[in-house]
Amino acid sequence: MGQEIPRSQFSRQDFQRFRERLQQETALLADWFQKDRLASISGIGGFEIEAWLVDRASRPAPLNRVFLERLADPLVVPELSLFNIELNTPPLPLYGDTLRRMHTNLDSLWQRCQRVAGELDASVMLIGILPTLRDRDLSLEHMSEWARYRAINEQILTRRRGQPMELAIHGVETLRLTHADVMLEAATTSFQTHLQVTAQEAPAFFNAALALAAPMVAVTANSPLLFGKVLWEETRIPLFEQGVALAGGERSDDPGWRRVTFGHGYVRDSVLELFAENLAHYPPLLPVDLSAEPVEQLPHLRLHNGTIWRWNRPLIGFEADGTPHLRIEHRVMPAGPSLPDTIANAALYYGLVHALARMTPPVATLLDFGQCRANFYAAARDGLRAEVVWLNGRRLSVRQLLLEALLPLARRGLLALDMDAGDVADYLDLIAVRVASGCSGADWQRRFLARHDSDLTALTLAYLERQQSGKPVAEWRLD
Repeated sequence: MGQEIPRSQFSRQDFQRFRERLQQETALLADWFQKDRLASISGIGGFEIEAWLVDRASRPAPLNRVFLERLADPLVVPELSLFNIELNTPPLPLYGDTLRRMHTNLDSLWQRCQRVAGELDASVMLIGILPTLRDRDLSLEHMSEWARYRAINEQILTRRRGQPMELAIHGVETLRLTHADVMLEAATTSFQTHLQVTAQEAPAFFNAALALAAPMVAVTANSPLLFGKVLWEETRIPLFEQGVALAGGERSDDPGWRRVTFGHGYVRDSVLELFAENLAHYPPLLPVDLSAEPVEQLPHLRLHNGTIWRWNRPLIGFEADGTPHLRIEHRVMPAGPSLPDTIANAALYYGLVHALARMTPPVATLLDFGQCRANFYAAARDGLRAEVVWLNGRRLSVRQLLLEALLPLARRGLLALDMDAGDVADYLDLIAVRVASGCSGADWQRRFLARHDSDLTALTLAYLERQQSGKPVAEWRLD
């Protein structure tokens, strides 16, 4: 969940004090790593999922303030725009019937959200980019009222010396435009999984998450359209990277140091390296004085880390007794298409990352990082049609990789966690059917649009109807 801040205007002294506290807290975290202070509990999974509020004509509905007031649930919070919300479910240990419980928890929350939205003559919708969204919808008038969002917008524009965002995406079609603020980010909604791990195993899990970014973004692709243009299978990726791009103050010549980034290399010895990078390479965006909070809560470090949007990101949290813990956030997947697809996506990731992290020799020695990053962008662009280079230099299609290697690997990973075998079969079978048929959310949208004369409203209404049916996307009809 995003952290609210008390104000959005800052002085030079605010930045200086924030840097000093960030240095202090980074040093404290380093001491915790050295003294093995982080929780030894691992295998706890959770997720957050962003959603759209849409009206009966399938247009974005800027209603999140009144919606959230009526729902009154701390697990559902605002997002950047007034037509987006974020849903959270409780983290659970990854064993037994956890997949089914995750599904039940999400479905219960989803149904309550739909009831409240219905009272406002609206619906809640899970999709990476809303097809009916227009550039003019992404105005500051539609920015949520949190000071955090205003401050990020002001600080990014200050760093860019007032220059607008420049968007250039070359896919099936080409889209070029400029936008005056960071509201382009509001066009992207995602499904982000969290996994609690120990400090000792974190490097292997983080590097495994990097390697898995390509097949995960391909199999979950659900964002082929932006402003009426057919672009990448997962257009969210270039849109988010370009929508909050910074110039100056960072090594903008190296994509590994951009604010939204895949990174510039594997973790070598400890994920502490990533927090050290945060301190060394990323100027603060939100220099808020949080000194009223105990330094042991790392308030400045955690706030700063929340303004660096790695596609895989380390997070520091705390147990009920105050013991710090470490989580890895996997951010590459879009929202949707259905609730069963969502849990199946989580199951695939949890099984794969556990199996790959425990592989010997380590994945970082079997897949060059440059190739790992190239795989990710190829998969985001071409989805299940992408060709990638996998471990030991093997070149193959993502579909072949998933069917021949990754689905069996995920099954072994989940069963090794003592997950219910029936649940494992049920959810991974949804992935297998999706891959074998080639029918991802992105594929279904493109095919529907081709059959229905590029009618974006018809597409969005049909998508919403099928999502509400509860059927997985591979079973969705086109007529």
